Amino acid sequence: MSTTKSFSNATSKSYAGALFEVAIEGAELEKVEKNLSKFLTIYNLSPEFISFIKNPTNSKETQYKAIEIISEKLNFTKNLKNFLNLLVEKRRIFFIKKIIKNFSKLCSNHRGEIEASLISSKNLSKEDLNEISSQFSQSLGAKIKFNYSVDESLIGGVKIQFGSLMVDTSIKNKLKKYEKLMIEN
Repeated sequence: MSTTKSFSNATSKSYAGALFEVAIEGAELEKVEKNLSKFLTIYNLSPEFISFIKNPTNSKETQYKAIEIISEKLNFTKNLKNFLNLLVEKRRIFFIKKIIKNFSKLCSNHRGEIEASLISSKNLSKEDLNEISSQFSQSLGAKIKFNYSVDESLIGGVKIQFGSLMVDTSIKNKLKKYEKLMIEN
């Protein structure tokens, strides 16, 4: 099973890298990134579309027609439309979500952004998120882009992760530490 996972990750990274290079050469990186964001929104909101993309019994012609319609409606660049058709031709369209994720990472790196995870115990306002991002950006000397989520089980505080570095100020974590100390003593 892990070889399949590795294969899909390697394959999606290769395709994302190829699309990134084509978008850079065509001076349309920002437009392609926005187009893929729209595509991903449709993908995530429609179980029928996910099923259509992942169903290997759909003919290439049917998938080409779907790509044509979507490309036209969302005003995709010619390069992106051709890329999606290539995925259909090579029977790799079912990797599209992973490809978009890897493409987004390449775009973030290109802009000098660092992606990080921010989990809080309560909903934070946009101003709070911007303030936290600004403080970390100054400290690290790079723009921070947070993937934000809420986990009420933290009781209070936040968890922030940059790659392998984890900052955990949650009450849940502190309680676990106290529990461990009490058990050891």
